[in-house]
Amino acid sequence: MKIALIGYGKMGKMIEQVALKRGHIISAKIDRHSSEDEWENVRMSDVAIEFSMPDTAVANIKKCFDLNKPLVVGTTGWYDHLSEIKGLCQSKNQAILPATNFSIGVNLFFHINKILAQAMENLPEYNVSIEETHHTQKLDAPSGTAITIAQGILNELSRKSKWALAENAQLESDLSILAHRVDDVPGTHIVKYSSDIDDIEIKHTAHSRSGFAIGAVIAAEWIKDKKGFFSMNDLIGF
Repeated sequence: MKIALIGYGKMGKMIEQVALKRGHIISAKIDRHSSEDEWENVRMSDVAIEFSMPDTAVANIKKCFDLNKPLVVGTTGWYDHLSEIKGLCQSKNQAILPATNFSIGVNLFFHINKILAQAMENLPEYNVSIEETHHTQKLDAPSGTAITIAQGILNELSRKSKWALAENAQLESDLSILAHRVDDVPGTHIVKYSSDIDDIEIKHTAHSRSGFAIGAVIAAEWIKDKKGFFSMNDLIGF
């Protein structure tokens, strides 16, 4: 399979290594300085994997739609445009799988998080919070993964109405997210339910970014020849 990499930073290079090991060809390497001629190599590809920057992701997605290329998107920080992109995907009959985290383990964590939140709905004595830690190069805070975790809780727990960064959480109905940025931390996420009697925690710790890269390539393999707006739940089968 011919894979176009849109964004060729640390994640792009790791995805390249994984893709080559799985027998694929890297047919294009695109960054913000790439010419139209270089973008033509995307047209000749089977699928694109987008890991760029929040301020360029939407334009890159639209360009892939125009080139009739299915793509997976790992960039976060652009999700205020998600409804627009979903509408364009449907109207242009394209294929996209955006995810805040392509790690299979993290997506299992999302599933467990949802089940635990359902169990806590009738136990108001437990207050819930989220804590996440990432490397200092990560520009968005909280992480897209933490926001996905928060949304999973908000969908199930009626006593929480919205998420907020810990320093801005003022109401009892706010779901607090404490975000840390520390050198060389691939990503750690903790969901904690606290009561006067005990605490219950679920935690996911990434040991490297390779899990993200492997998941992104698996998603690219899966979305090839498909049409529609997909999520990791579609890929995993939840």
